[in-house]
Amino acid sequence: MVAFTASLLVAVLLTALVIPMAKRRPVGTPLSWGEAMVASVYAFFLMVWVYGVVPHLFLTWADNELGWRPDNILLGPGGILKPQSLDGWNPITISYQTIRDVAAVLIYVVIFAAQIFLWVWWQNRGKRAAAAETAQASATSEYGRPLIRKS
Repeated sequence: MVAFTASLLVAVLLTALVIPMAKRRPVGTPLSWGEAMVASVYAFFLMVWVYGVVPHLFLTWADNELGWRPDNILLGPGGILKPQSLDGWNPITISYQTIRDVAAVLIYVVIFAAQIFLWVWWQNRGKRAAAAETAQASATSEYGRPLIRKS
């Protein structure tokens, strides 16, 4: 559990570093060769970390410490999910390994949704900056003083 939690924390911290960089970097500024290489290595490392290390550590934690193996059958509270193979009424047999795999897929889905959100947020930096400049320009007079009322 410690390794999985630490990997999640590292993933969140590495992802959070993108936000101050986006706010500091002017829109339309060309990248030098060195900046492009550093950014590509950072993005590659972040993707390997969130798509490889984090799910792997979750699966390892679920297999070892939680014991979510295929021989461990989900019976539910009070045995309400007891399968027919164990003299129950339910025709579906669900093992804890199935729950582990669904949780791993949900980790991938959340990471992919966060990646798409960050891409869109980064690409709309110019629109946010232009909207802020327009709002500031309309709130001041031609002499730079704040407007009290519109005439």
